[in-house]
Amino acid sequence: MIIDGMVAAAVATIKQELERFADEAEADLTAGLAERATRAVREAVSAAGRAAFRAFIEGKETAAERVVVEGEEFRFKYVCEKSFLTLWGKEAFTRRVYQNASDTRSVVPLDRAWGMEKHYLTLEVRESVAFALAHLTPVEAVRFFKKCASAYVPHATQMKQAAAEVGQALRAHEAQVLARVQEAQGVPEGVRAVVASADGANVMMREAGAAKRGRPAERPGLGGTQSEDTAYRNAMAGAVSFYGAVPEGAKTPQRLSSVYTSHMPEQRAVTFKRKFEAEVKAAQAQAPEGAVKVVLCDGARPLWKYIEATPLFEDYERLVDFWHVAEHLSLAAEALFGKGTQEADRWYAKYKGKLLEEDDAVEALLRSMAYYERALGLPAARRQALQAQRTFFTRNRTRMAYADFRRRGLPIGSGPVEAACKTLLKARMCQSGMRWTTQGGQNILDLRTYVKSNRWDPMWEAYKELANAA
Repeated sequence: MIIDGMVAAAVATIKQELERFADEAEADLTAGLAERATRAVREAVSAAGRAAFRAFIEGKETAAERVVVEGEEFRFKYVCEKSFLTLWGKEAFTRRVYQNASDTRSVVPLDRAWGMEKHYLTLEVRESVAFALAHLTPVEAVRFFKKCASAYVPHATQMKQAAAEVGQALRAHEAQVLARVQEAQGVPEGVRAVVASADGANVMMREAGAAKRGRPAERPGLGGTQSEDTAYRNAMAGAVSFYGAVPEGAKTPQRLSSVYTSHMPEQRAVTFKRKFEAEVKAAQAQAPEGAVKVVLCDGARPLWKYIEATPLFEDYERLVDFWHVAEHLSLAAEALFGKGTQEADRWYAKYKGKLLEEDDAVEALLRSMAYYERALGLPAARRQALQAQRTFFTRNRTRMAYADFRRRGLPIGSGPVEAACKTLLKARMCQSGMRWTTQGGQNILDLRTYVKSNRWDPMWEAYKELANAA
């Protein structure tokens, strides 16, 4: 029986490994001795795991002289070893190699059977690596595995390759994977509102940027000029959130859950919009009847132009994030009364309160701006700054119903997507010196999005099905 072989291999190996510690184990107990014993046991268990797993895999080897693969017959030719990185470390496996009649193609039935024909990292190691790279750089991930006393420590390059393979497989079967994770996640109880938000953040890309004005900087000692081969581009993040009731003593409703979408910089953000709208549609379909639907974004004009032009959002209530509005209100106060003045502070506090409590606050605010502009005789620079803020409030006046939203227990801030820009994009994609290709960045961004959306486990189950079907 295979299990007997596994037990025998594991027992013999662990005994052999621990016997190396036998002489030292007889010494008096100290903290140092306990630490060395821990290391000895860990190494013995890892060696035993490799031996037992090798016995299991090799126990499934065929003894046939001929096999048929994809309708073609192959004959046994020779036996060879191949190393794989398992959860217990690197181990060599003995396998039978078969060739076709013309000796132009070889197959290894054992590798094909457990899905390792084109892989060095086992499926479990690939998951650990992909999960690690969703949080850390490859170099940081190597250090993390080492510090955690892991038996398997892939090279940074192997990690990048694994993340690329996983990311490409997920994108190639995006609809299938998305349906799986949406079904598994479900909807929390008590949903009263569905809120969709989108925003962007700049990411440094490994591509040509706009030419800089002025004299090019010279490279000391080398002559010539330094070419500009990097550029900041706007990556997108979206959040679709479910909100419940306002808890007792609170002023804002409870956010029950959020799922995120993200995409690397792309002309007109076509792919991001498709992914974002798919999540919005799924949330609509899952939300209980009567749930309020809201689009909540900052004041960026391209975002609102997209929302207004998209039929999906026709029956959504629309609101500009209150905290962005408060920033514009502060700038208006500075333009009217000067930066850091008591008059500016008082005016700002008054109209911030009105926006939260009165339905006609925006109209009153615009009248106040016009009055003080005339009364104070502002210099040209401050009049220009004030005009920019008046334009903002005029353009968005129909999307500032904060008093009404608060009475109905609806959110007035786009916190989830603001957090997504920071945690999805900035924290991982904008570390010092990082420059991304579109594909390389998307590999990491997809993995990170599954993590931040609490969808990793159903995503990985879908990936395993894809890998096993390949």
